[in-house]
Amino acid sequence: MELRQKVSQDIAKGDVQAAARGLAELWRRESGPAAAAFVVSRFEKLVGEIPLVEQKAAFLRSFTVEPVLPLLRAAAFSSGINLTLQVGDFNAYAQEMLDAESALYRFKPNLAILAVQTCDVAPDLWVQYTDLKPAAVASAVRRAVESFQQWVHAFRERSQANLVIHTLEQPILPSAGVIDGQSAGGQSAAIEDINRELRRLPEQYRGVYVLDYDALVARYGRLGWHDERKWRTARMPLAAEHLIHLAQEWLRFLVPLSGRTAKALVVDLDDTLWGGIIGEDGIEGIQLGAEYPGSAYQALQRAMLDLYQRGILLAICSKNNRDDAMEVLESHPGMLLRPPHFAAMRINWNDKAQNLREIAAELNIGTDTLVFFDDNPAEREQVRNSLPQVAIIDPPGDPLSWAAVLRNYPAFERLTLSPEDQQRTIFYLAERERSQAAHSFGSKEDFYRFLEQRVEVAPVCSATLDRVAQLTQKTNQFNLTTHRYDAQQIAGLTKSPGWQVLSLRVQDRFGDHGLVGVAITCDKNEVCEIDTFLLSCRVIGRTVETALLSFLAQSALARGRRQLAGWFLPTAKNEPAREFYAQHGFSMQTQNGEGSLWTFDLSDQQIPCPEWIQLHAEIGA
Repeated sequence: MELRQKVSQDIAKGDVQAAARGLAELWRRESGPAAAAFVVSRFEKLVGEIPLVEQKAAFLRSFTVEPVLPLLRAAAFSSGINLTLQVGDFNAYAQEMLDAESALYRFKPNLAILAVQTCDVAPDLWVQYTDLKPAAVASAVRRAVESFQQWVHAFRERSQANLVIHTLEQPILPSAGVIDGQSAGGQSAAIEDINRELRRLPEQYRGVYVLDYDALVARYGRLGWHDERKWRTARMPLAAEHLIHLAQEWLRFLVPLSGRTAKALVVDLDDTLWGGIIGEDGIEGIQLGAEYPGSAYQALQRAMLDLYQRGILLAICSKNNRDDAMEVLESHPGMLLRPPHFAAMRINWNDKAQNLREIAAELNIGTDTLVFFDDNPAEREQVRNSLPQVAIIDPPGDPLSWAAVLRNYPAFERLTLSPEDQQRTIFYLAERERSQAAHSFGSKEDFYRFLEQRVEVAPVCSATLDRVAQLTQKTNQFNLTTHRYDAQQIAGLTKSPGWQVLSLRVQDRFGDHGLVGVAITCDKNEVCEIDTFLLSCRVIGRTVETALLSFLAQSALARGRRQLAGWFLPTAKNEPAREFYAQHGFSMQTQNGEGSLWTFDLSDQQIPCPEWIQLHAEIGA
């Protein structure tokens, strides 16, 4: 009640940031229907006053989803997403997906969720299984699979929205009893055959994802998940206590699709990565190993390793004696994480908020992309007050549950993985070597020559499309317009007349940076307009941006364009790009409340590529 009152007071006095933080904190503490109503009603008063990602989601369903939606909206608001919803007519999902004029397509969602039940898609398998011969079972499976394929194909032809498909749930008790598990042709196996084909749809259609609804039901228990009375009377199959779990599962897709992902997990050491205090217990006395209680901390490290494999950067922020801590990291037999797994370390006695600022600066990412995990509530509160933009995980008291907390955190979800994601920490370690080498040169130019940079510009292709979309979603600092695109939208631009979508790769003597740049242009008469121009923070300030701009100029001229034009749209984070056009000879033509338009005359000017960069590209690509 005190937190609710404080939120209302903050809104009344116009402190919108404090109100937003309070609402997110309330939702973290109390994620139920009553809290959802309060959180949504108050967040709606803040729309337009705080930065929120606008998203539209459509629900295609064969059961009542309405009670879940306030919970989803509250969770979305707390993750920085303003979610507008449309719910299709009950059991009308097939017509809505097949009819190009349906309300679904008029709504123009960013995301559609197809949530249908086994009893609706394959009623004979669900209700009449014991009456069916093997050929009839196979026919029922085939019909269900073909129906899904038909719906998805129609949807993809009519919409660029992302589509999330629920798998079909298994029955609580198979119709044939225990005999169902004695052969490969049972009821459960038939439903799994359908689900196996559903999992192949993302391989066939870009922007299609599968939510394992059957696994979600199993996770919380089939008997407790289903409410027979509510299903019979209101076509709502979920028990009340599980509504939040479905909302949270939807959120795990919504957050990455909205670009609200975290880039780094920063952890404490004592009583976090291991049990005990190294300075007091010594390396032999801490709890860390295959047996309980040390196994709880090892499980947390295993979860962190899984995040590392997704491209989440790991970092350490610990008040400790560095030598003692490094001894554990380097030599303790129970450690799964070793120093090379961490992109940054701050092991000292300094203020943790300041250490987090330094970690963000070292990694060249925003503090709002950090997630802080520390067992000490006093340290968490100090960081929360000093750096409210840092996301903080408040771990439960029992370390046995900590690994699950990390695995369930929506901001760590990724729907696709690029080669760059899987090598991200390696890139940062190489960047540390570059930074150290830079100090030994008398001028930047000498350092640039020493790097031997090779830049490759190429049209986007199926292998690079997801990474290009990811960069438009996540890049903030050197991003001239901060236009956000998902993979479906990028694919659509490549098919639009006059549009180019280009990717940029960089290599140097220290290694491969991977795909780190994107340029999207559109030819309009004699003008080549730059819609998007961005670079990853890893290569900012090494003249790679000039090489890419030089290519755009040469390519536009080769296609008969006479002018380059581009907007700079300022945000809270893209200050490093503010002077980019002016520094390269562009003239400002227009300035308004949104930004400034810059032009470059290609008929009598050139933008030379820096002589220390090897540029490889096809002119006019």
